[in-house]
Amino acid sequence: MTSQAPLTVAIVGFSGLIGKRHTVNVLENKSTELVAVVDPSPGAAAIKTTLGVPESTPIFADVAELLNSSTPKPDCAIICTPPHTHVPISTTLVEAGIHVLVEKPISDTIESGRALVALAKKNNVHLLVGHHRRFNPYIIAAKQAMVDGIVGNVLAVSAIWALCKPDPYFDADPALSWRKSRTRGGGVVLTNFVHEADILNHLFGRIVRVHAEEIAPQRNAAARQDPNHDMAEEGVALTLRFASGVVGTFILSDSAVSPHSFEMGTGENPHIPRVRTGQDGEGDEIDVYRILGTNGTLSVPDLNLTSYGAGNERSWNNKLQREKLAIDTDPRVPFERQLDHFVRVVRGEEEPSCTGQAGLEAVQVCQAILQSLATKKTVDIEE
Repeated sequence: MTSQAPLTVAIVGFSGLIGKRHTVNVLENKSTELVAVVDPSPGAAAIKTTLGVPESTPIFADVAELLNSSTPKPDCAIICTPPHTHVPISTTLVEAGIHVLVEKPISDTIESGRALVALAKKNNVHLLVGHHRRFNPYIIAAKQAMVDGIVGNVLAVSAIWALCKPDPYFDADPALSWRKSRTRGGGVVLTNFVHEADILNHLFGRIVRVHAEEIAPQRNAAARQDPNHDMAEEGVALTLRFASGVVGTFILSDSAVSPHSFEMGTGENPHIPRVRTGQDGEGDEIDVYRILGTNGTLSVPDLNLTSYGAGNERSWNNKLQREKLAIDTDPRVPFERQLDHFVRVVRGEEEPSCTGQAGLEAVQVCQAILQSLATKKTVDIEE
């Protein structure tokens, strides 16, 4: 394979929402060639046609069938299956020498994730985790602001991720039932906060302590009456401490009506309407994070920096000023940027942004939150 030859890619679990997005991106990217799709769904063939996948592209029921077929082994695979399947599928691919981009979370347990990271290192295979928000222009701008010290020394962060998931999100298809199962990797912590854990680690360094209080659940009241129920959590209130000394608070809920979520603030998910501060759809993005520093406060994703201005005394007696930081004008969406990054990493042109280890650290935070909920105690997170 020459450095400019398209990388051959298999999509595993292509019929879900995320799988469809990855499939379209691979088809449209000049540096990638879709050579196989893996999905046991009875409707996979129809979805393949809907997405414009070439008729000659084979469908396999599982990864083992792909690897045992006459189809040439792909260079890479993108895994878009439910969380509890990520490690076994990734393990099979890594053992076959195939580079992997696995959707978040990398694993549903720390032990299995650690074993997968070690296996990828042993086999000299790239293992990246699909925390695509690292490639969002709002996060890129916020990270650069942290690097440049625009807010001064960061003292604290306050954040909210809250929106209302409809019942069909959990019940429209039996294959989606894992989303409400605690033991199969469902729940708002592993499904949604894993994004936030990675971004918080990315912006402020590693989270080392958490305390969680559960928000009263609103769905599945009858099922929750059973003391052995498997219903996952719907929301938590968190306090956080980072290795850097930064502290934080976070409200997380998937049953609250709220505009304060990254999806609504940025429009990154085409299935969730974007919200702005103006009634007519104009105005600033709705804030999710507020980063408090010794020189100012930066809200994200609206990127409003509030400070006393350069050279002015920091005092509540002075008038605060507000300016909006710029973002890049790259038209690619984060999923497209992530795929381009994956290609460059596999070609040896770039260091990985979100490694398996980084993905595992995000899972570690989520597991600590779940442990705190179960024990009602503060949990320290090992390095």
